[in-house]
Amino acid sequence: MRRSFRRSLVWLGIFSALPSMALAADWDVTKASSNLGVFALSDAELAERQITVAPIGELELPTGEIIACDPLVSGVETPALSRKVKPGRYPVSLLEAQDRVAVAVLRFRPGTPVRWELATVPGQDVATLKSDEMFGYPVDAGLGSFMDKTAMALMSEQQDRLKADENYYDDVLAAEFAPNQDRFVMHHPAAGNPVNIAMFWSGWGDGFYPSFWGLDAAGEPLLLTTDFGVLKNADGRKSK
Repeated sequence: MRRSFRRSLVWLGIFSALPSMALAADWDVTKASSNLGVFALSDAELAERQITVAPIGELELPTGEIIACDPLVSGVETPALSRKVKPGRYPVSLLEAQDRVAVAVLRFRPGTPVRWELATVPGQDVATLKSDEMFGYPVDAGLGSFMDKTAMALMSEQQDRLKADENYYDDVLAAEFAPNQDRFVMHHPAAGNPVNIAMFWSGWGDGFYPSFWGLDAAGEPLLLTTDFGVLKNADGRKSK
């Protein structure tokens, strides 16, 4: 899906082809987020900007194929991101401001990104974007997530087992979210299976949110992040 920064939506056929990574001449990743510089800030600078960092656990990625989505309005047809990472366990943290989850971060290696790339799925081509458009995912249940593609299949199986008068949030997730003030959970869709899903509040709630790969000088991913639009210019303080 692509979305205009002006909030209009345009649906795409996302399974048609692998994306070209060429950039349109007038498209600038910093226009999709003014907050990418937050990862270069020191602890003191984060505190000054009223941004806190909350580690929430490690995400199991047995295939290294990552899905970023609203977990409650997605299903097994949801595609994984085009860029893959080495299978493993990786820490997830949340940058919080104004009592909201502002940015979700999946970290693969330490370091500060030197280049940023808009996260896409197969069939999305950044070269097709106009200067005021972006790719991202829609949120309709107030949640964002990171997960391995195998986790989506496990969760879908559990959803299929619910009774007609049950729903996955109220009858499964609510009790897991409660100890964390409903802000996040590292959810295991199948008991005894290490595969999990990092779920978290999506900023101010429903909307459309872009994700970005933070790359090192060799073009390898250091982190994957989703910006929920709470920060502005990497600052969490309320506008006066």
